[in-house]
Amino acid sequence: MSGHAPFSISSVAGWADMDANAHMANVAYMNKCVDSRMSFFTQNGFPATEFARRRIGPVVRRDEIDYYREVALLEPITITLALGGCAADGSRFRLVQEVLRADGKVAARIRTEGGWLDLEARKLIAPPPEIMTALQRLPRSDDFEELQSSLRA
Repeated sequence: MSGHAPFSISSVAGWADMDANAHMANVAYMNKCVDSRMSFFTQNGFPATEFARRRIGPVVRRDEIDYYREVALLEPITITLALGGCAADGSRFRLVQEVLRADGKVAARIRTEGGWLDLEARKLIAPPPEIMTALQRLPRSDDFEELQSSLRA
């Protein structure tokens, strides 16, 4: 990651996060990433209640996960968050997250592409300035790229 350290939260691989192979299940990785993203927005003035009040919300277009190491039951983990791409108007974003084990090794890297949904009109929008400010606070990943707007003229 370029610049300063990415945003991160600490968690643990709980009983409900395990799969039949006795390691963290793929859906658990996604859930932990969503928790970290919502924690980031909450810490930057946009808790879930504010999204609901404004009738907007983040919408995911695609998730990609690369797995590197297992995470076992009750193993402490850290989930990081960095900005991997953004449209100038903020209507599209790419987030890059890593799940790190207690030994600091990367267990998985997750890339999420999405945008912002107007919950009344059910169409993609540019986010309010406060969300753009929050996104700009994230450090950029090493592979950051400018994305095209999702808005149609």
